[in-house]
Amino acid sequence: MTTPNDDSGFPISHDTSRDRVVPPTGFTAGLTTFTSAAMAFLVVFALALALAANRLSDRWSAALAGGATLRISAPAEQMGSQLAQAIKVLKTTPGIAEARVITPDEQQALLEPWFGPDLPVDALPIPRLIDIREDSRGYDAQGLRLRLAAEVPGAVLDDHSRWQGPLVKAAQRVWALGLFAIVLMAATSAAMITLATRAAMAANAQVVAVLRLIGARDSYIAAAFVRRFTLRALFGAAIGTGVGALAVYLLPSKNDQAMILSGLGFQQLQWLWLLTLPPIIAVVAFFATRQATRRELRRLR
Repeated sequence: MTTPNDDSGFPISHDTSRDRVVPPTGFTAGLTTFTSAAMAFLVVFALALALAANRLSDRWSAALAGGATLRISAPAEQMGSQLAQAIKVLKTTPGIAEARVITPDEQQALLEPWFGPDLPVDALPIPRLIDIREDSRGYDAQGLRLRLAAEVPGAVLDDHSRWQGPLVKAAQRVWALGLFAIVLMAATSAAMITLATRAAMAANAQVVAVLRLIGARDSYIAAAFVRRFTLRALFGAAIGTGVGALAVYLLPSKNDQAMILSGLGFQQLQWLWLLTLPPIIAVVAFFATRQATRRELRRLR
């Protein structure tokens, strides 16, 4: 049995007698639960955004690494000969593993998101494209440009490396922004729980004074507030995480027409990250409440 002056045991213990020190209802209870639920809900989306940006960065790196495009602009009567000459040059260039002419159907598929499916590719003076893949050795881009300028006047080499850096950097910044948002929401949750704890202690100042008169130590009183507010935060975080996970699950898939949000979400084992959110928020509430109760108890002496 725990007496009022017994300060043994962990604050989040099975000793429910300490809960009677803190009123189970009131605006502080609702504020703590709501804050934890709202922050957990927002953290789910921030985590989904960060993970999606990380996947996008990896996909862009893989897609653009070791690749280039040769664009040929020439009159229709010269297009065939320049394509053939360009392929010949590319196949005899050290460091190039593959050179493939992109078909008109593939070009139409590339332009379809911008101009629609009815674009008459054959009737328009659209440049022909050659997809280039380099091997592990790599090729001399500047030397290839000089050779193409001499043998294929209408060819322009587009090295993907100049696109890869900015795109990957942008995705990494979104990843960092998502992590910063998670830290900011954790700090906001700690601040709100601290305010709720201080309000509850101020409202129960007379109860704290009576407990001290009968011999209760400050550690016993603090443990009562820490236990109650930590469990409230855990309960609210579990609700917010569940609702957030459901909202992310219901976002459009890759097969839906609303493609703007189709990449936002979790994949496979990434869903397990959500199981860590309620305990993490409970730990944040634990330390925030413990710090707040210590300060308030010193102030109420």
